[in-house]
Amino acid sequence: MENGNLIIKNGIVFDPVAGIKGEKKDIFIVNGRISEREPKNAKVIDAGNRLVLPGAIDIHSHYAGGKETAGRILRPEDNLRFTLNKRNSLRSGTGFSIPSSFTAGYLYAKLGYTTAFTPAMPPLFARHTHEELADVPILDKGAYPTYDGNWFVMKYVKEKDINMLAACIAWFLTATKGFVLKLVNPGGTENWAWGRNIISPKDRVVHFDVSSEEIIKSCAIANEKLDLPCSVHVHPNNLGKPGNYEITLQTLELMQGVENKERQSFYLAHAQFHSYGGDSWKNFESKADEIASHVNAKDNIVIDTGNVTLDETTTMTSDGPMEYFLSSLTHLKWVNKDVELETAPGVTPYIYSRKLGVCAIQWAIGLELALLIKDPFKVMLGTDHPNGGPFIRYPRIISWLMSREYREKEMQTMNKAVEKRAIIASIDRELDFYEIACITRATQARALRLRDKGTLREGAIGDVAIYDINPLDVDPGKEYERIEKAFSRALYTIKEGNIVVKDGEVISNARGSTHWCNVMLSEKIRSELVKDLDYYFRRFYSVNLENYPVEMDYIEKSAPVNIRAELD
Repeated sequence: MENGNLIIKNGIVFDPVAGIKGEKKDIFIVNGRISEREPKNAKVIDAGNRLVLPGAIDIHSHYAGGKETAGRILRPEDNLRFTLNKRNSLRSGTGFSIPSSFTAGYLYAKLGYTTAFTPAMPPLFARHTHEELADVPILDKGAYPTYDGNWFVMKYVKEKDINMLAACIAWFLTATKGFVLKLVNPGGTENWAWGRNIISPKDRVVHFDVSSEEIIKSCAIANEKLDLPCSVHVHPNNLGKPGNYEITLQTLELMQGVENKERQSFYLAHAQFHSYGGDSWKNFESKADEIASHVNAKDNIVIDTGNVTLDETTTMTSDGPMEYFLSSLTHLKWVNKDVELETAPGVTPYIYSRKLGVCAIQWAIGLELALLIKDPFKVMLGTDHPNGGPFIRYPRIISWLMSREYREKEMQTMNKAVEKRAIIASIDRELDFYEIACITRATQARALRLRDKGTLREGAIGDVAIYDINPLDVDPGKEYERIEKAFSRALYTIKEGNIVVKDGEVISNARGSTHWCNVMLSEKIRSELVKDLDYYFRRFYSVNLENYPVEMDYIEKSAPVNIRAELD
């Protein structure tokens, strides 16, 4: 890495955090951070009236970890669909929907992304996840440990002991070097070990006798008691099933009274997969308007879209029952792995065909959510990579959102059910560059409370993307092909003041940081917690408690958030 000093001149800047909407200005980066002072001994880039944005952030992408490795093994054919050839000091790699670790870093950087988080890390697999993350170049990163089937969590929820629940959440976050509390089909992954599932928030978990709603609400309260950077991050029950929007609304209502002044108190993951109406695949329909209406009425909820891109892809989630159900529908190969005392991931391929009514409606729902939610600080772009499609399709989604004409052109190639059982055809709204900057950058940074990311304000990390398009001289509604082309190939991607992509080609193997929460407990509550942990570890886990926490040697470039837990 060089000195991190850079001058970007004559760019058209959009920075929602700073309230900048298409202002022509210069950007200074000194020692890797945005500065108001012009640096000396700096490289100069003349942006020439091109679009300048903060580096993009993917808040929810399954690109590194145990499921991803299982998916690569399960689907060698995916490797044949894309090959990245070695250039200069770079590494070669393969993979379309599940690219290898180096390939993922390069492909993200080529899109102008400088940060990506992997959202479902079984705590027992944390070492492997961090080994993969360390292998991903350029990106800053982090992982969300799953708590949905955690025996300790359910024990304290059943006992209604919020203090010990918070201490437990804190211990696992710190031990796994994780960043966000993630719940996947709460309780359902534990029931899956008994051949069962959980369908609604009121359903109960075998043996522990706690309901899904008790797990969600208790974890949300504990999360706020710890004041973690991000809210509880929830993949609700009954994902991917007709009629599940009612379950989603019930889940969102659980957050009544759970508040945070600086950010949301509930994160609804991949909302597209939870916005389904109908009671069968025959009358499957969009209920995006119902979900969007609820989000519009609340100040404590954010979502990511979970867009479907109409590709052949690889689905993977810690929701093992859902993956089995999907495999049963398609009769395609499937792998499941129960993780002791914690969760149950699954992996299976899927083909989203535009000729199928269900797939066409799924495509519409993801777009409808982004267009119907009024505040761009409540919605984030994503495909739940690779579940709705690969992240390399983000430029296409952006162009769909910016152009009604492009959406209508696509609908002409799809099953006509999209016109009858979705409302996308009736939506006139087209997002502008400011809103795109929100849903790909600023909203993610706010949701994660990363104050020095997603912005070009003084003191922020010097991550910048420059795209080969003049935003003041283009009509995205008509020139959608130019929009997709520009966002597909960043003219420059800059990481901490250093150029990592130039003219759409990666030129640097820069290393990113790992964000994680270091939550410090009082000696009294820590000692009490460790007694419980040790009891369960000795009897049920295949590893000793002493060997469970991830050592710092696994974290190549550490960026901890230090938190002192104030528990009674």
